[in-house]
Amino acid sequence: MNKKYKIGYTTGVYDMFHIGHLNLLRKAKEQCDYLIVGVTVDELVAYKNKEAVIPFEERIEIVKQISYVDEVVPQLNMNKMEAWRKLGFEAIFVGDDWKGTDTWNQFEADFEQVDVHIEYLPYTKGTSSTQLRQTLQVINGR
Repeated sequence: MNKKYKIGYTTGVYDMFHIGHLNLLRKAKEQCDYLIVGVTVDELVAYKNKEAVIPFEERIEIVKQISYVDEVVPQLNMNKMEAWRKLGFEAIFVGDDWKGTDTWNQFEADFEQVDVHIEYLPYTKGTSSTQLRQTLQVINGR
């Protein structure tokens, strides 16, 4: 099967790794020969107004072990153009729950200028780290 892209890129916190994470990585890898995954450092997780349950060193090691992943890099900031200049990917993969947001509309405009494609992948309904965190809080009586 011919892949659509040589190098693809995606990012995430990958806290409390779950089936939604695995589905996104599998679908991304189906479209590229080489998949680079940026794992968000603990300091940057604050952009979601959260704290990672699993420390960065453990999250990056978990993602490195996923067979769909060819390379793992720390995501130090939210600047996707900077990541592109450093990594040279042809496509960036993101959940379709981001489609139409101001942030990703701007990324679309920016990446169009350098012929990088944004591929919106179906968001796995029914599971998320946020939902898992909420369930744990209920279980722990918080």
